Amino acid sequence: MARKKRPESPTARGLDPRALEYSASVAYDWRLYPYDIRGSIAHAKMLGRQGIISERDARTIIRGLEEIEHELDADEFEFREDLEDIHLNIEVALREKIGDAGARLHTARSRNDQVATDLRMFVKDHSAMLAAALSELQGHLCDLAETKLDAVMPGYTHLQRAQPVLLAHHLLAYVEMFERDAIRFAMCHQSSDVLPLGSGALAGVPYPIDRPFVAAELGFERVSANSIDAVSDRDFVVDFHHAAALTMMHLSRLAEEIVLWSGSEFGFLRLPAGFSTGSSIMPQKRNPDVAELARGRTGRVYGNLISTLTTLKGLPLSYNRDLQEDKEALFDSADTLISTVGVFNAMLPELEFDTEKMEAAASGGYSLATDLADYLVRKSVPFRDAHQTVAALVEYAQGAGKALSELTLEEYHKFSPLFDNDVLGIDARWSVGSRDVPGGTAPRRVKAALKDARKRLAER
Repeated sequence: MARKKRPESPTARGLDPRALEYSASVAYDWRLYPYDIRGSIAHAKMLGRQGIISERDARTIIRGLEEIEHELDADEFEFREDLEDIHLNIEVALREKIGDAGARLHTARSRNDQVATDLRMFVKDHSAMLAAALSELQGHLCDLAETKLDAVMPGYTHLQRAQPVLLAHHLLAYVEMFERDAIRFAMCHQSSDVLPLGSGALAGVPYPIDRPFVAAELGFERVSANSIDAVSDRDFVVDFHHAAALTMMHLSRLAEEIVLWSGSEFGFLRLPAGFSTGSSIMPQKRNPDVAELARGRTGRVYGNLISTLTTLKGLPLSYNRDLQEDKEALFDSADTLISTVGVFNAMLPELEFDTEKMEAAASGGYSLATDLADYLVRKSVPFRDAHQTVAALVEYAQGAGKALSELTLEEYHKFSPLFDNDVLGIDARWSVGSRDVPGGTAPRRVKAALKDARKRLAER
């Protein structure tokens, strides 16, 4: 039996093969098929309810779309590059499957509002997915903080030992960063929660459509207010890239500390075997490859943000084919971030901290200098004068090759008679406990911060 002639693309007809290859996007936008089919089913239902097409045709279209979705899910769908994108591939397959009824699906819509709708659904889903993954990441950081509530470590500024802090306090700083990221993805969800379908190519459609019905079917909170803006707006894509870039930056900072702390110069943590690799020639080494890759892939996500902004910056209203370039960057940012958060969620519970080495580092050297200045301030010395006195004391100790904890009371008296015996009791734990202010590193404040973080996670 002779095979029926396959329908041609209505847009690619007569196109030079090189131009067709250059403009085809199905190689990557096939990922939008679940959203395209959901959108088309909702559109078909609405067309049938409104009497724009017959109810029978609407049911036939929906049945055909469900069969195509099954084929796509089972990896049995035959893609055609001459049909350019996933949207035409599905539409032509539908016509082959159900006949003339399939040709009625595109009534009252354009590929412009169709693609914008699919893309918004993609961003909504992935924003929610990432907010959930970030909550899990925050949970792991809270778990680590809770098991290390008594561990003291040196805090750093300029990568120099500054003041002692609790390890839990340091870990909870990342909980705050990822909290802001989760909020940004919630805002991405909100900014993409607008239905463009019904805007047509740019001017609306001349049919009695029911846009609120379609919005409800697809889970959109509201419909777009301006058809020109609806088909050309990609602000929500930029919002996603921005949130992704900031999240990757925070992950990169955490990755950097894992790299530093696992090195012998710090020795604050041991890399889990499942998330580090050996050297090809040095048998003693364990390399923090996962953390390094996360740090490296951050640049890709930054690049996706800049490339999208650059694509949009010169576009006149309304739709332009340049907007096809929004998808690969979006997919890459989503994939990179989801995989990075996922591997951190697996790695963090496996980290092993050397808390003894951390506390020794916090206690040694001159990280208690500020505490000594504060000691003098409490005895009515102006802070700037106290700072100068302790600076001279530190210079003396360095010259003598002594840590501050090794100085005698007599040596302290060389710099101020206000130093008394109690100055010899100032150590790293005393320093941490003295920072008893909201947001400080004192144990009771850190416990309160941990409790608050747990509460926010539970509420979200």
